[in-house]
Amino acid sequence: MASTPETQFETALKEAAAATDALLEQLLAESASPRLLSAMRYAALGAGKRLRPFMVIESARLFEVPAACALRVGASLECVHCYSLVHDDLPAMDDDDMRRGKPTTHKKFDEATAILAGDALLTLAFEILAGSGTHPDATVRSALVFELAKASGMNGMAGGQMLDIEAEAGALQPLDSVIRIQAHKTGALFRFACEAGAIMAGADPTPLRRYADDIGLAFQIADDLLDLESSPEALGKATQKDLKRGKATIASLMGRKAAAEKADSLVASAISALAPYGAKADTLREAARFIVSRKN
Repeated sequence: MASTPETQFETALKEAAAATDALLEQLLAESASPRLLSAMRYAALGAGKRLRPFMVIESARLFEVPAACALRVGASLECVHCYSLVHDDLPAMDDDDMRRGKPTTHKKFDEATAILAGDALLTLAFEILAGSGTHPDATVRSALVFELAKASGMNGMAGGQMLDIEAEAGALQPLDSVIRIQAHKTGALFRFACEAGAIMAGADPTPLRRYADDIGLAFQIADDLLDLESSPEALGKATQKDLKRGKATIASLMGRKAAAEKADSLVASAISALAPYGAKADTLREAARFIVSRKN
């Protein structure tokens, strides 16, 4: 049987992933501690769809930002994402043994090494952004550092993670509270990924912000549904942990059918937000559809 030709989106996602991996290979080539470097490479290389760097690259393409600049911003964002996964997997957090089909970083090494590897990946992200190769204008580099710091910190991903941990205390969370948690925990990095191109170009990020907010929530709903319906083998990590803990998710509060319908409506809204960019945004439109149809 003949294989189905790749879509423009699938080709672009693979190219973005390969380019991100190649740059991270270069950036993770030397450290004062070989063990720390080994753990950082283990956490960051050779796995993952690189969806967030892809979003950076495609948003930058809308404004004809040089590809090399966009790639550095995407690699920086991926360092933040990988650090968050290393720390999320720790016993004090989600306590996971498997990630992307292999032992988590603290299982492969040890907890102290995993914590330091996460710390080092986070700080490497800002080293990359601040470098002159990211953008010739220091003001733009400063803006990128500022926005990624906000997306990563107490009013972004880290704040959302704390709210998520507090929600595990057993009190029933209303749907709007769970959505608020995910807007910080998951959505903040997507927002940066989609706005980065506009920041680099000095353009209005408003349409991309709306797109990002929609796909960020759709991504979380899809994650909730995969956790309920998929297997550990397919996902490469433990499943149904939230269900076993009695923790509220968007899917558990809305029901699976309603949650899937909500995700589809968010995708439609995200696609409509891209109207100002015309056909140049077709790959981002396909990315929105992929988010709710993915299997892992």
